[in-house]
Amino acid sequence: MSTQIVGSRRAEPTGTHGTAGLPEQMTAEWQQTVRARVLAELAEFVQRRSVESAVRPAVQHVLWQYVGGGKCVRSAFMYAGWLCGATEADTALRASAALELFHAFALLQDDVMDESARRRGEPTAHRRLADRHQRNGLPGCPRRFGESAATLLGDICLIWAEQMLRESGMDEPALARVRPHYDRMRIELTMGQFADLSNDIRSTPTLDGVLAIARAKSGDYTVKWPLVLGAAMADCDRHVTAALAEYGRSIGEAFQLRDDILGVYGLPEVTGKPDNDIAQHKASTVIVAAMEMAGTRLHRELCSLLRAPTLGMSEVARVRALITATGAPARIEAMIDNRVTEARRALAAAPLPDDRRELLDGMAARCTVREF
Repeated sequence: MSTQIVGSRRAEPTGTHGTAGLPEQMTAEWQQTVRARVLAELAEFVQRRSVESAVRPAVQHVLWQYVGGGKCVRSAFMYAGWLCGATEADTALRASAALELFHAFALLQDDVMDESARRRGEPTAHRRLADRHQRNGLPGCPRRFGESAATLLGDICLIWAEQMLRESGMDEPALARVRPHYDRMRIELTMGQFADLSNDIRSTPTLDGVLAIARAKSGDYTVKWPLVLGAAMADCDRHVTAALAEYGRSIGEAFQLRDDILGVYGLPEVTGKPDNDIAQHKASTVIVAAMEMAGTRLHRELCSLLRAPTLGMSEVARVRALITATGAPARIEAMIDNRVTEARRALAAAPLPDDRRELLDGMAARCTVREF
């Protein structure tokens, strides 16, 4: 890989994991390599900080479920943003890894707010901590303890995320360029979560309203902001940064739309959750689209089922069949395709080397075409 990259303001030695001539089929290998390096950095950081903070081993295990159990999509996008303006650097990868701690914070709080039972195939943190409280015969309400403890673990991750970024080894000018975008990302995510508190299908939300919430609490935070953070850290040309933001906004929305389809049709072993969006009365894009597209008879039956306090397996299966009958999944698939096309158009116009464009194109495919 060349050390001279469009938009770069720095020259650093080329590492051993370059992306020169990267074809689409090699993107998966690149992401796996980045994930392994990110997890190694996180493991070292969390272990060291846990000892310093006197975090108990049992709690560390719960914490690692959230910090180290994901695909590291956000850190990979941030590192890809860096590579659009600079060459390989361990400091940049370490700074990108900090996003996984921030993501852990968001997941821990989200599970408490949604009263989720499982995360990544295991009981959620507040459930596990509540069970430990009950087994140990401690005074007070186990449920309340579990929720409070999980919230505090999220706070620790939030603090550690900024600490890991600050101590990554990046120089101060680079960190100063990152901070304003990092603050905007955190505020946007928090406000999106706030809006999501009342995002219930029984309140008859609009598709545009649901999309706005999804964009704030998931889409932009998954792709656009990580790319912008990486580009800012590398001091990319403003045209490069603008193109990455446009690409990231489109792919982030497509990512969330795909996630919404998985939330209705996905298998628990894939989604990591026993209850889908239907059972949780979640106002996801595919469910809201179905409500808007349903004819009178289908709409009446959907409303009757979705407004029930609880839905059993048979009711969920019936709602799923009704959603399919409305044609909503096909509409959401078309929206995904449109956004991927928009993202690729932004990449085509961006002043980027071919290898960087190929990398981002491959990541777009991996984010938006996921198994059920």
